Amino acid sequence: MTATVWTRRLQILVFACSLVFTAGTLLHGFVVMNPDTMEATMRLAGKPPAEAADAAPGFLTGFRIVGAIYAVGNALGMLALRGRAWVFWVALLVNATQAAGPFGMIPAEMFQAVSDAYGPAGLLPSLITDGGALMLTLVLLATLVRYRRPWALRRH
Repeated sequence: MTATVWTRRLQILVFACSLVFTAGTLLHGFVVMNPDTMEATMRLAGKPPAEAADAAPGFLTGFRIVGAIYAVGNALGMLALRGRAWVFWVALLVNATQAAGPFGMIPAEMFQAVSDAYGPAGLLPSLITDGGALMLTLVLLATLVRYRRPWALRRH
């Protein structure tokens, strides 16, 4: 395989995005989403206050487990500079599924609860991570379609 002008640029882009997305995922999952915002999310979704208070801690634990898995997946994307094909595929999978968050994977009530608790700044970790993941997914898919190989490599 031969590198193209886009190979190293794409690897650097994935590295940089993965670094930002790892931090954003951890910030959102372990700081922004806390027992209070999780409970508020559940109340906004229609659960009675007592039921929301009882269910929030368990749901927050599950939410944080998923967030930790995504943080690890994003962190693996920082290996992009090594140019391994498996890293390309992991980055594509993690970013494609993370980009799906605002499209039904994350309840809309969560965004309202976060906005109520922190204002617009509270939404930034999720918006940057999920929106950025969508853009990175599109870039990775475009290079895959164009070059038919991970990392915009060309066959000899």
